Amino acid sequence: MTYNEKINMIENYIRSGEKKRENFRVGVEMEHFVIWEDSLKTVSYYGENGVEEILKELLPNGWKGTYEGDHLLGLRKDDIAITLEPGSQLEVSIDSARDIRDLERGYLAFLAEVIPLLEKRNQVLVTLGYHPVTRIEEIKLLPKKRYDLMFTHFKTKGSHAHNMMKGTGAFQVAIDYCDEEDYSKKFRVLNALAPVFYGIFENALFFEGEPCKTHNLRAYVWMNCDNDRAGIVEGALGDKFGYRDYARYVLERPPIFTVRNGEIIATGENRVKDILDPGTTGMDELDHLMTMFFPDVRTKKYLEIRMMDSIPYPLNFSAVALIKGLFYDQANLDKLVDFVGHISIDKVENTKMEMLEKGMEAMLNGKTLLQIGSWLLELSREGLALEERPYLKPLEDLLMQGKNPYIHTRDRFKNGDRKFAIEWAMHR
Repeated sequence: MTYNEKINMIENYIRSGEKKRENFRVGVEMEHFVIWEDSLKTVSYYGENGVEEILKELLPNGWKGTYEGDHLLGLRKDDIAITLEPGSQLEVSIDSARDIRDLERGYLAFLAEVIPLLEKRNQVLVTLGYHPVTRIEEIKLLPKKRYDLMFTHFKTKGSHAHNMMKGTGAFQVAIDYCDEEDYSKKFRVLNALAPVFYGIFENALFFEGEPCKTHNLRAYVWMNCDNDRAGIVEGALGDKFGYRDYARYVLERPPIFTVRNGEIIATGENRVKDILDPGTTGMDELDHLMTMFFPDVRTKKYLEIRMMDSIPYPLNFSAVALIKGLFYDQANLDKLVDFVGHISIDKVENTKMEMLEKGMEAMLNGKTLLQIGSWLLELSREGLALEERPYLKPLEDLLMQGKNPYIHTRDRFKNGDRKFAIEWAMHR
């Protein structure tokens, strides 16, 4: 297979994700820490009352398990999947839906099943950008071969790659595109506004058990993770960035491992262009390869928005509504394209560095991240159907006070009570 044929293969893969505008949907992935309610320490995957036991207790309720060897590592029921991140962070993925209320209904149904199991163990789910107490060396890695390979690979990469694997929690939203022009506009705007989404949904006050000395901790962790697979995709803010450009981004980077015929194969420093083969690479393998890179905005058969810290209900659905109202309303998208027209990757990167010190007071395109976030909120409200506008209220309440989740938690921590500080992010 020639290099151009490999580009074509990935380009066609991305193109196959195109949807008619009337069929646009939104999907979500929400990561949670499972902690002991009294000590706030992590609940291990292993042993009595561990995360695996919780998953096993759900099986009789109609969930279908996924295993590696004898270990239960995930569940699926209807349109909801439960998976585990390397440090046993519990991730809930809800299949994309047209209406936000359908996503909310699925999430609340998940909570209704899981919370009683945790309560009887004196455990709780908490949604934060970083673990509130436990240090990563105290967190055992999940028994999964792919995570073993990633853990070993990251030893030679950024200083905080293992913090990313075992210590962080994220909230991700997936949106559709109708054609390459629509994809290009959304990809460009999302990358240009990356610091805004980092800033208004910042939610990590503690790092390795101590109050954090920087804003946007999870962004900092990703900046010091692995430059081959994080940050902003090269060329993302160009006018003509399209499917082939993202294909080149993928081809020129090492995937760590691939999955072929169900077998996990370590790939070392080989790049995707060295692995794709016309005789052996099927769609399942290509699906996997597209997931091995973690930029701020990731392309699969949809666009995955990855900047937000894990945030609690109902604020998480404010994020969903914000993004839907901005990117599924054509007039709003055009306004955003105009707004980011002169923003370069260098400017975005400079703002990301500035926000580590100044948080939402960092500047982008002549405005603070708070000012831009407030403007985006108003735009989104106009782009949403009337029945979905109330989902924006939790975010509006924060921004009107000049706050984000980080500041809200910091204000609650002024008396030094860590549990009180994060109780608002717990699910009971």
